[in-house]
Amino acid sequence: MKAYRIAMGSSSGGKKKYVNFRNRQRANMSFFLVVMFFAVFGIIVFTEIFFIDERGHAGGVLVRHGSLNYQHKQDRVVDYEDGFQIVTENQLPPYPDNLTLADGAWQNVNGTRYKFFVFSAFYDQRRQRNVRIIGATKTRGPERVWCRLWYKVNDFNSSYHMSVTVPGKIKVIRENWNLKYSACFVMCPLTNRTVPAAVSVVARVRDHPANLLAVINNFNESIPANRFAVCVKPLHFDYNREMQILEFIELNRLLGVEHFTFYNHTIGHQVACVLRDYADRGMVTMLPWQLNMVSQKEIRTEGLFAALNDCLYRSMYKYSHVLLIDLDEYVVPKHNDTLPQLIDYLNHRLNTRTTGSFSFQNAFFYLQWEDDDSVYGFDDPVSANLVTLRKTRRRSKLHPHKQRSKYICKPELTVEAGNHFVWEFVPGHGTLNVPADAAILHHYRICEFGGDDCIKTASVVDTTAYRYKNVLTEAVKARYN
Repeated sequence: MKAYRIAMGSSSGGKKKYVNFRNRQRANMSFFLVVMFFAVFGIIVFTEIFFIDERGHAGGVLVRHGSLNYQHKQDRVVDYEDGFQIVTENQLPPYPDNLTLADGAWQNVNGTRYKFFVFSAFYDQRRQRNVRIIGATKTRGPERVWCRLWYKVNDFNSSYHMSVTVPGKIKVIRENWNLKYSACFVMCPLTNRTVPAAVSVVARVRDHPANLLAVINNFNESIPANRFAVCVKPLHFDYNREMQILEFIELNRLLGVEHFTFYNHTIGHQVACVLRDYADRGMVTMLPWQLNMVSQKEIRTEGLFAALNDCLYRSMYKYSHVLLIDLDEYVVPKHNDTLPQLIDYLNHRLNTRTTGSFSFQNAFFYLQWEDDDSVYGFDDPVSANLVTLRKTRRRSKLHPHKQRSKYICKPELTVEAGNHFVWEFVPGHGTLNVPADAAILHHYRICEFGGDDCIKTASVVDTTAYRYKNVLTEAVKARYN
């Protein structure tokens, strides 16, 4: 019996040793596998970094010939589509003399799988030096493109264009409703001190350019003071409401606005005549807007965000403040006669040191409400047809900021403009929400959701715009007649 217990104890002890041995083996194997995983991972990361660095040095090189002094000495460029085949600038298509140089017109980018158009180009030296192109392209997964930067070189009695080719970086503008196409920026980095005269965007470096944009350079170290401009989204549906556009321009002029930029998709004869007269006087810029994308199905509302941002950059360094508003909207101060006076009032009343835009709450003056009683006493048809005098009843409750609000921005501090607020500022700046007792946005329109139920909401009578009644009537009559 004793011998049996000894045998059993011996067997149990051996089994325990065996289990411990197997556990140590598993632990060693697990440690080995962990070490191998991190080793392989480290090799992959190192290889990826090295590979990207090599590609970056090959793909980001400026290609050049001519007499300009460049910081980079390399003279090769890599084509995305040709297996990283090296080419030199002399092998690329020359300056497209067959194209008309444009500073604001939709032009096609050939060779892309999806629609890709460019409209205008601006020199932007803030943060990094770039040529910033306003365009429209695919919202998700936009295609890669190249920028052919054209420099004019004067050589004795002749001149010619040389090019520098760089990869374009596409930045889709945020407000796009997730439609197939969106307004976008194409960023073309500059690595020398000289600003190019023009730029072409191509899908492949060997493609012949199908577009030619003048590079607009408005840069000015001293920002003009108290100069206000207005940007309006594209006019469409054969817009022909001449009284509305006369009232819009003349009331904003009384408010201190100097210049207006419009985009012509389709307008009627009478409005065309009105705008042509203002353009001849230097107060209006009218740009063609023939974008080959289906509005509301392929792109948001005639590509309005391309227009708003084009106007933003077009106004930069020429005007101190820019309003991005519609034809049925007015920023109306409560205590000041003009917008420059309002901004000066806010600057003294509030801390505006880092302000890049001023946001104004929206107030609906629904057109279904009855006209003001005083309209029936007007002795001329012009006064009786001015909406800011006819409609004085507004909704009591104002929309919060960023909902239906509009804004006045400082263009040199603004990077990306939206419809109701600025999406991106130069770092260190932001929006000031203007108190409603200083100014609000007067918005004259029908009920936003259809029908007439909107006029059942609580309302008040607001005759602030009557401050301009006499001078506005005379100004509109002078143009209308």
